[in-house]
Amino acid sequence: MAARNERLYIVTYDIADQKRWRRVFRVMEAYGHWLQLSVFQCRLTARRRAALAMRLDREIKPAEDHVLILDVGPADEVDLRVESLGKSFQAIVREARVI
Repeated sequence: MAARNERLYIVTYDIADQKRWRRVFRVMEAYGHWLQLSVFQCRLTARRRAALAMRLDREIKPAEDHVLILDVGPADEVDLRVESLGKSFQAIVREARVI
């Protein structure tokens, strides 16, 4: 049921300070899959998306940093098409994890 309420987001950021960049990176690791240096793909419910935005807002300096959260659409309905130049791109496959 929760998966039906998830949306796919691409989050990218430009952080001016290396220390803040590392903190933002650690926040993002908790919410999505790392694609490139400052780019993550996330499947999030509305609640987790709001929590992510709040955590990022606490870490950045608005006058110096920039974060984009791109809503791609319903996670299970999006046919994500990626053109990759250079290194190969591996699409992220949703897998169940037992913890």
